[in-house]
Amino acid sequence: MPEQLTAVAARPLGYARVLAVREFRAVFAAHLLSLLGVVVAEIALSVLVYDLTGSPLMSALAFALGFLPYVVGGTLLAGIADRYPARRVLVVCDLVCAACVAPMAAPGAPLAVLLGLRCCLAVVSPVFAGTRMATLADVLGDGDLFVLGRSLLRITSQSALLAGFGLGGLLLTAVSPRRALLVTVGTFLASAALLRLGTRRRPARTRSDGTLVTDSLKGARRILADRRVRVLMLLFWVPPMFTVAPEALAAPYAGQLGAGPVGLGLLMCALPVGTIAGELYAGARLRPATRERIVLPLVCLTLLPYLGYALAPGLPLSLLLTALAGAGSAYTLGLDQWLVRAVPEELRGRAMTLLTAGLMTVQGVGMALAGVAAEFAGVTAAVTGAGVLGAVCCAALAWEARRAGAAGLPPPAPGGPEARGTEGRDGADRHMTDG
Repeated sequence: MPEQLTAVAARPLGYARVLAVREFRAVFAAHLLSLLGVVVAEIALSVLVYDLTGSPLMSALAFALGFLPYVVGGTLLAGIADRYPARRVLVVCDLVCAACVAPMAAPGAPLAVLLGLRCCLAVVSPVFAGTRMATLADVLGDGDLFVLGRSLLRITSQSALLAGFGLGGLLLTAVSPRRALLVTVGTFLASAALLRLGTRRRPARTRSDGTLVTDSLKGARRILADRRVRVLMLLFWVPPMFTVAPEALAAPYAGQLGAGPVGLGLLMCALPVGTIAGELYAGARLRPATRERIVLPLVCLTLLPYLGYALAPGLPLSLLLTALAGAGSAYTLGLDQWLVRAVPEELRGRAMTLLTAGLMTVQGVGMALAGVAAEFAGVTAAVTGAGVLGAVCCAALAWEARRAGAAGLPPPAPGGPEARGTEGRDGADRHMTDG
């Protein structure tokens, strides 16, 4: 009988079990609305800036400004996620985003205002994303449901890359860019309403008498001073910095292959398709213990498919290699579990905000470095080099994770504070899933 109970407990919970939690459904629906608003805003703003200036450079700059200020919000404002109630932070962030987009839709808004407001959106984004990630642990507990909830939000984000830009382009055939921006205002307001009415109020995780910036920087220092947490953060950040190389170089590679616009579209889709497939399989078919067991081997393997670019493959093989690398990102499910265990609850919001900001920043850096490498060595050599250097870095990080004890945490001492905290979290898991 005990063996049967253990076997039942070890079965994968599946994404349907996560969606059965009412509060998570509200968070998930708000996430969908925010994604829709962000995608429409990015497309509409790029088109609007190009219409105003006739400059491809300025249009690209309007798009790039969605990434660059992440590091500012993620480091200087991270303390917001822990020192104020999470629901209030999420709702206010949505309202601030709506307030930033509304003036963009006004006729005659100058270019400097458009770009400045775009920067404001990017500064707020990591605070919102980090707070939402930390809130998932409150809603779902910090066990397997948390991992699956995080995975489902990531899958939704990747799916938005596939469908969102096409739908946004279709919208712009029917309405002007400024009217399309009003859709974004509406989605942010709807997201705020869902979070306000659909989630429970919880107290702030910590209290601080210092200034926000001081508190944020102090929290970042505390988080990164922990060797285990630091290596876990790097495991989240380093592989994507190299994984984005084919995506960043899709346009010149499609031109090199003579694949045309269709080939370019397929190359852009290969990485998110592989990522979605890998996450779905790991989340739906693998047990929690298995997902944790494969983290480090998968980290070491995920960039190896890029070595196939040394053979100058044609379009079909290039798509397969890129999709395989994307599927390797399924290691993040087990890594999510390690991180939420390692970070103290009072720092969880700041840790998740820092994680989001770092992830966006390193991907931007990776894209820029891939472009520089391709300029001097060619596209295939740049992607192959990303595979080689990335695999070496990932292997070194996996070795360091073993040495630092980051690959799963040691069992707590009986009756100690760590053990009591674990009992409390397990109880929260049972309460939330049964309710």
